Amino acid sequence: MKADIRIFKNSEALSRAAAEIFVTTASQAVGARGRFLAVLSGGSTPSGLYRLLADEPYRSRVEWSNTFVFWGDERCVPPEEEGSNYRQAFENLLQHVPIPAENVQRIKGELEPAEASDDYAQTLERFAAPGRDWPRFDLVLLGMGADGHTASLFPSSQVDIAAPALAVSADYQGRPAQRVTLTPPVFNSARTILFLVTGEDKAETLSRVLSDVFLPEQYPAQRIRPADGQVIWLVDEAAGKYLLVE
Repeated sequence: MKADIRIFKNSEALSRAAAEIFVTTASQAVGARGRFLAVLSGGSTPSGLYRLLADEPYRSRVEWSNTFVFWGDERCVPPEEEGSNYRQAFENLLQHVPIPAENVQRIKGELEPAEASDDYAQTLERFAAPGRDWPRFDLVLLGMGADGHTASLFPSSQVDIAAPALAVSADYQGRPAQRVTLTPPVFNSARTILFLVTGEDKAETLSRVLSDVFLPEQYPAQRIRPADGQVIWLVDEAAGKYLLVE
Protein backbone atom coordinates (compact mmCIF):
# COMPACT_ATOMS: atom_id res chain seq x y z
CA MET A 1 0.00 0.00 0.00
CA LYS A 2 1.30 3.44 -0.91
CA ALA A 3 2.14 5.54 2.14
CA ASP A 4 -0.18 8.45 2.95
CA ILE A 5 2.36 11.27 3.26
CA ARG A 6 1.27 14.87 3.77
CA ILE A 7 3.90 17.60 3.76
CA PHE A 8 3.34 20.98 5.42
CA LYS A 9 5.22 24.25 5.25
CA ASN A 10 5.98 24.31 8.96
CA SER A 11 5.18 22.68 12.29
CA GLU A 12 2.28 25.05 12.94
CA ALA A 13 0.45 23.97 9.78
CA LEU A 14 1.25 20.35 10.58
CA SER A 15 -0.19 20.70 14.08
CA ARG A 16 -3.43 22.16 12.74
CA ALA A 17 -3.80 19.27 10.32
CA ALA A 18 -3.19 16.84 13.18
CA ALA A 19 -5.77 18.61 15.35
CA GLU A 20 -8.37 18.28 12.60
CA ILE A 21 -7.66 14.56 12.27
CA PHE A 22 -7.84 14.16 16.07
CA VAL A 23 -11.26 15.82 16.47
CA THR A 24 -12.72 14.15 13.38
CA THR A 25 -11.54 10.71 14.49
CA ALA A 26 -12.87 11.34 17.99
CA SER A 27 -16.31 12.25 16.67
CA GLN A 28 -16.44 9.20 14.41
CA ALA A 29 -15.32 6.84 17.18
CA VAL A 30 -17.85 8.12 19.71
CA GLY A 31 -20.59 7.97 17.10
CA ALA A 32 -19.74 4.41 16.10
CA ARG A 33 -18.66 2.84 19.40
CA GLY A 34 -19.53 5.26 22.18
CA ARG A 35 -15.96 6.05 23.15
CA PHE A 36 -12.71 7.39 21.69
CA LEU A 37 -9.49 5.59 22.63
CA ALA A 38 -6.38 7.67 21.86
CA VAL A 39 -2.70 6.98 22.44
CA LEU A 40 -0.63 10.09 23.09
CA SER A 41 3.02 10.62 22.26
CA GLY A 42 5.86 12.38 24.03
CA GLY A 43 8.57 14.52 22.48
CA SER A 44 8.55 18.12 21.33
CA THR A 45 6.55 17.76 18.10
CA PRO A 46 3.09 16.92 19.58
CA SER A 47 3.17 19.85 22.03
CA GLY A 48 1.80 22.18 19.37
CA LEU A 49 -1.04 19.75 18.70
CA TYR A 50 -1.87 19.49 22.40
CA ARG A 51 -2.01 23.27 22.80
CA LEU A 52 -4.39 23.54 19.85
CA LEU A 53 -6.68 20.84 21.23
CA ALA A 54 -6.77 22.67 24.56
CA ASP A 55 -8.22 25.78 22.92
CA GLU A 56 -11.07 26.70 20.62
CA PRO A 57 -12.26 25.79 18.09
CA TYR A 58 -10.95 22.26 18.70
CA ARG A 59 -11.61 21.95 22.43
CA SER A 60 -15.40 21.99 22.14
CA ARG A 61 -15.40 19.59 19.18
CA VAL A 62 -14.22 16.66 21.32
CA GLU A 63 -16.55 14.76 23.67
CA TRP A 64 -14.00 14.59 26.47
CA SER A 65 -16.31 12.65 28.76
CA ASN A 66 -16.14 9.76 26.26
CA THR A 67 -12.44 10.17 25.48
CA PHE A 68 -9.85 7.87 27.06
CA VAL A 69 -6.17 8.67 26.71
CA PHE A 70 -3.20 6.32 26.95
CA TRP A 71 0.51 6.67 26.21
CA GLY A 72 2.70 4.93 23.66
CA ASP A 73 5.69 5.10 25.93
CA GLU A 74 6.93 6.72 29.11
CA ARG A 75 10.20 7.47 30.83
CA CYS A 76 10.48 5.85 34.25
CA VAL A 77 10.36 9.08 36.21
CA PRO A 78 7.66 10.40 38.56
CA PRO A 79 4.76 12.13 36.78
CA GLU A 80 5.69 15.57 38.13
CA GLU A 81 9.22 15.47 36.65
CA GLU A 82 10.05 17.38 33.48
CA GLY A 83 10.97 14.27 31.52
CA SER A 84 7.54 12.69 31.99
CA ASN A 85 5.45 12.30 28.83
CA TYR A 86 2.38 12.40 31.05
CA ARG A 87 3.42 15.76 32.49
CA GLN A 88 3.92 17.18 29.01
CA ALA A 89 0.41 16.16 27.93
CA PHE A 90 -1.12 17.28 31.22
CA GLU A 91 0.41 20.75 31.12
CA ASN A 92 -0.31 21.37 27.45
CA LEU A 93 -3.68 19.65 27.11
CA LEU A 94 -5.32 17.60 29.84
CA GLN A 95 -5.54 20.24 32.56
CA HIS A 96 -7.32 22.54 30.12
CA VAL A 97 -10.11 20.22 28.97
CA PRO A 98 -13.01 18.56 30.84
CA ILE A 99 -11.71 15.01 30.62
CA PRO A 100 -12.59 12.90 33.71
CA ALA A 101 -9.55 11.89 35.75
CA GLU A 102 -10.54 8.23 35.46
CA ASN A 103 -10.29 8.49 31.66
CA VAL A 104 -6.57 9.27 31.84
CA GLN A 105 -4.63 6.01 31.75
CA ARG A 106 -1.02 6.97 32.31
CA ILE A 107 1.97 4.64 32.51
CA LYS A 108 3.20 4.73 36.11
CA GLY A 109 6.73 5.92 35.49
CA GLU A 110 7.44 6.16 39.21
CA LEU A 111 7.52 2.34 39.37
CA GLU A 112 10.40 0.11 38.38
CA PRO A 113 10.31 -0.55 34.61
CA ALA A 114 9.23 -4.19 34.80
CA GLU A 115 6.54 -3.40 37.38
CA ALA A 116 5.30 -0.41 35.36
CA SER A 117 5.17 -2.55 32.22
CA ASP A 118 3.15 -5.29 33.94
CA ASP A 119 0.82 -2.72 35.46
CA TYR A 120 0.17 -1.11 32.08
CA ALA A 121 -0.47 -4.46 30.44
CA GLN A 122 -3.24 -4.96 33.03
CA THR A 123 -4.61 -1.51 32.24
CA LEU A 124 -4.75 -2.34 28.53
CA GLU A 125 -6.55 -5.60 29.22
CA ARG A 126 -9.28 -3.78 31.17
CA PHE A 127 -10.17 -1.83 28.02
CA ALA A 128 -9.92 -4.80 25.67
CA ALA A 129 -12.72 -6.77 24.10
CA PRO A 130 -13.37 -10.18 25.73
CA GLY A 131 -10.57 -12.59 24.97
CA ARG A 132 -8.15 -9.84 23.90
CA ASP A 133 -5.10 -8.51 25.75
CA TRP A 134 -5.39 -4.90 24.59
CA PRO A 135 -7.97 -2.61 23.00
CA ARG A 136 -8.09 -1.60 19.37
CA PHE A 137 -7.17 2.07 19.60
CA ASP A 138 -8.98 4.59 17.43
CA LEU A 139 -5.97 6.89 17.06
CA VAL A 140 -2.30 6.47 17.90
CA LEU A 141 0.08 9.43 17.82
CA LEU A 142 3.70 8.57 17.12
CA GLY A 143 6.88 10.45 16.40
CA MET A 144 10.15 9.34 14.85
CA GLY A 145 13.67 10.04 16.02
CA ALA A 146 16.59 10.88 13.79
CA ASP A 147 17.75 7.28 14.26
CA GLY A 148 14.41 5.86 13.10
CA HIS A 149 13.10 4.91 16.54
CA THR A 150 9.45 5.37 17.46
CA ALA A 151 7.87 5.30 20.91
CA SER A 152 10.68 3.55 22.85
CA LEU A 153 11.39 0.97 20.16
CA PHE A 154 15.05 1.59 19.34
CA PRO A 155 17.40 0.33 16.62
CA SER A 156 18.75 -3.18 17.23
CA SER A 157 16.03 -3.92 19.79
CA GLN A 158 14.00 -7.11 19.59
CA VAL A 159 11.76 -7.09 16.52
CA ASP A 160 9.27 -9.86 17.30
CA ILE A 161 7.54 -8.98 20.58
CA ALA A 162 4.29 -10.61 21.66
CA ALA A 163 3.76 -8.77 24.97
CA PRO A 164 1.65 -5.59 24.81
CA ALA A 165 3.98 -3.54 27.02
CA LEU A 166 7.72 -3.81 27.47
CA ALA A 167 10.34 -2.49 29.87
CA VAL A 168 13.17 -0.89 27.90
CA SER A 169 16.72 0.12 28.78
CA ALA A 170 18.10 2.56 26.23
CA ASP A 171 20.59 5.42 26.48
CA TYR A 172 19.26 7.98 24.01
CA GLN A 173 20.77 11.46 23.78
CA GLY A 174 21.37 11.66 27.50
CA ARG A 175 17.71 11.08 28.37
CA PRO A 176 16.60 8.67 31.13
CA ALA A 177 17.47 5.15 30.10
CA GLN A 178 14.64 3.26 31.79
CA ARG A 179 11.35 3.31 29.86
CA VAL A 180 8.12 1.46 29.19
CA THR A 181 6.73 1.17 25.68
CA LEU A 182 3.79 -0.32 23.90
CA THR A 183 4.83 -2.84 21.28
CA PRO A 184 4.19 -3.28 17.55
CA PRO A 185 1.28 -5.73 17.95
CA VAL A 186 -0.61 -3.08 19.93
CA PHE A 187 0.23 -0.24 17.56
CA ASN A 188 -0.52 -2.36 14.51
CA SER A 189 -4.02 -3.21 15.71
CA ALA A 190 -5.03 0.48 15.77
CA ARG A 191 -7.54 1.94 13.36
CA THR A 192 -5.45 5.04 12.59
CA ILE A 193 -1.79 5.77 13.29
CA LEU A 194 -0.62 9.34 12.90
CA PHE A 195 3.11 9.99 12.64
CA LEU A 196 4.21 13.58 13.32
CA VAL A 197 7.72 14.24 12.02
CA THR A 198 9.51 17.59 11.95
CA GLY A 199 13.07 18.78 11.48
CA GLU A 200 15.80 18.53 8.87
CA ASP A 201 17.81 16.17 11.08
CA LYS A 202 15.20 13.47 10.38
CA ALA A 203 14.99 13.96 6.60
CA GLU A 204 17.48 11.31 5.50
CA THR A 205 16.21 8.68 7.92
CA LEU A 206 12.59 9.42 7.01
CA SER A 207 13.32 8.84 3.33
CA ARG A 208 14.81 5.45 4.23
CA VAL A 209 11.96 4.49 6.54
CA LEU A 210 9.46 5.23 3.77
CA SER A 211 11.48 3.50 1.06
CA ASP A 212 10.81 0.02 -0.31
CA VAL A 213 13.83 -1.35 1.56
CA PHE A 214 12.53 -3.04 4.71
CA LEU A 215 15.05 -2.93 7.58
CA PRO A 216 12.93 -3.06 10.75
CA GLU A 217 15.84 -3.87 13.06
CA GLN A 218 17.68 -0.76 11.90
CA TYR A 219 14.61 1.47 11.55
CA PRO A 220 11.98 0.55 14.16
CA ALA A 221 9.44 2.97 12.66
CA GLN A 222 9.13 0.43 9.83
CA ARG A 223 7.67 -2.04 12.33
CA ILE A 224 4.48 0.01 12.35
CA ARG A 225 2.51 -1.72 9.61
CA PRO A 226 -1.16 -2.23 10.59
CA ALA A 227 -2.94 -5.07 8.86
CA ASP A 228 -6.37 -3.46 9.10
CA GLY A 229 -5.79 0.23 9.67
CA GLN A 230 -4.23 3.32 8.15
CA VAL A 231 -0.96 5.12 8.71
CA ILE A 232 -0.78 8.84 7.97
CA TRP A 233 2.54 10.69 7.92
CA LEU A 234 2.33 14.41 8.69
CA VAL A 235 5.73 15.87 7.82
CA ASP A 236 7.09 19.40 7.66
CA GLU A 237 9.10 20.56 4.64
CA ALA A 238 12.40 20.21 6.47
CA ALA A 239 11.82 16.56 7.38
CA GLY A 240 10.32 15.80 3.97
CA LYS A 241 13.04 17.38 1.83
CA TYR A 242 14.07 14.03 0.30
CA LEU A 243 10.55 12.70 -0.27
CA LEU A 244 8.80 12.64 -3.61
CA VAL A 245 5.09 13.03 -3.00
CA GLU A 246 2.60 13.08 -5.86
